[in-house]
Amino acid sequence: MTKLTRLLAVLVAAGTTIPASAEEHPNILLICVDDLRPELNCFGVDYIHSPNIDALAARGRAFSRHYVQAPTCGASRYTLLTGRYGGASNGALFQRAGQIAKDPESVPPSMPAYFRTHGYTTVSVGKVSHHPGGRGGGNWDDDGSPEMPLSWDRHLLPAGDWQHPRGWMHGLANGEIRRNAKDMDVFQALEGEDAIYPDGPNTDEALRQLGLLAADREKPFFLAFGILRPHLPFGAPSKYLEHYKGALLPPTPHPGKPAGKTTWHGSGEFMKYNRWGRNPNTDPEFALAVRRHYAACVSYADAQVGRMLAELDGLGLREKTVVVLWGDHGWHLGEHAIWGKHALFEESLRSPLIISAPGMGQPGEASDAVVETLDLFPTLAALAKLPAPDFVQGTSLAPLLADPAAAGHDAFSYNGGAKTVRTATHRLIAHRDGHLELYDHRSAAGETENLAEAQPDLAEALAEKIAARFR
Repeated sequence: MTKLTRLLAVLVAAGTTIPASAEEHPNILLICVDDLRPELNCFGVDYIHSPNIDALAARGRAFSRHYVQAPTCGASRYTLLTGRYGGASNGALFQRAGQIAKDPESVPPSMPAYFRTHGYTTVSVGKVSHHPGGRGGGNWDDDGSPEMPLSWDRHLLPAGDWQHPRGWMHGLANGEIRRNAKDMDVFQALEGEDAIYPDGPNTDEALRQLGLLAADREKPFFLAFGILRPHLPFGAPSKYLEHYKGALLPPTPHPGKPAGKTTWHGSGEFMKYNRWGRNPNTDPEFALAVRRHYAACVSYADAQVGRMLAELDGLGLREKTVVVLWGDHGWHLGEHAIWGKHALFEESLRSPLIISAPGMGQPGEASDAVVETLDLFPTLAALAKLPAPDFVQGTSLAPLLADPAAAGHDAFSYNGGAKTVRTATHRLIAHRDGHLELYDHRSAAGETENLAEAQPDLAEALAEKIAARFR
């Protein structure tokens, strides 16, 4: 560890902070959305009703080729919150917590801990780390086992009618919680206000916390707000489904199961729910219904974003706050015959990223540069005018916030069995056993035609990039 890293670890462990002035350092509002595909108006998809996220993009920078490090919630959030590569499992943050318990000085501080040591008040509401509310135990409500030690002044999840964070995480309307997935409908849309589904009371708490933070005019804040939908099961108030009733959605590209060795899987997370005996891979009408309910959940999530941004404006804080909207990974809706995440195809790894910062150049202009979640920690430190953290493994996106035409860089990702690199033109997936998948994104075939044998020199060069990055 460097001297700075060691000093910060000591300060975090001791509860010591470096004073920060709210006048000198902007606030941070980090909005995390679960399982959100980059299917939004601001990303060029005109059938999705997402006016609030679109409005954020209009005054910020949308990154159309942002890639996460892992196609699963916990591992992806590990990288977001630490700025470092980590394990591929949902338990990655708890494993880190175990290391901290043994030797806190050996573990670099998390992003919220870094801001906290620099005088920020740090608050988390909803699903920000893998467990909503950030605790372990059977129902994820054990105060004695925090997922992110030393990171948050307050780490909250109002479970309400859903009894506990685990129930909230897999909840449907009016307090229905998942006991056995096969007995819970894979989608649902009941009449009622936003509060009948889990994100309603979650947003109420986030708004309350925003008010409390705004009242402290001496210290800047780092508020992370985690929205659950469109996570399974796809439940949202029926008013959001109205946007899509009768809508003819575009055909799903490349819906066939891929041939040869790939990271394809059988969509177990989706298939275990009650599907009324139907399979979207063989039933086009059911596939369309699933897609419409997913879209309804996106619009429900968008409404929660709108509530937060309206409150930020009402408190007069927009010009003092950096706002980030980040999707924790993508989600297949039938591409490659997958309904879910976990694969290393484009649909699992590409997710929305929008950054809106006071005084940024060319607001509303999107960037087509390849970037990755790993870059957010150093970017937010730079925007907050904090010392550059020397222990992170990403690159600040500040040049791209100044000029959307600036260059990006290759993005690296992984799951339990393979690693991948996405360049501006290609994707290579390298399996543990040495098998390679090479795809050319300039081709209409996309990630359906493996070119590794036809172009061995390029495949080997990209495989070496992966090896060098993780060496």
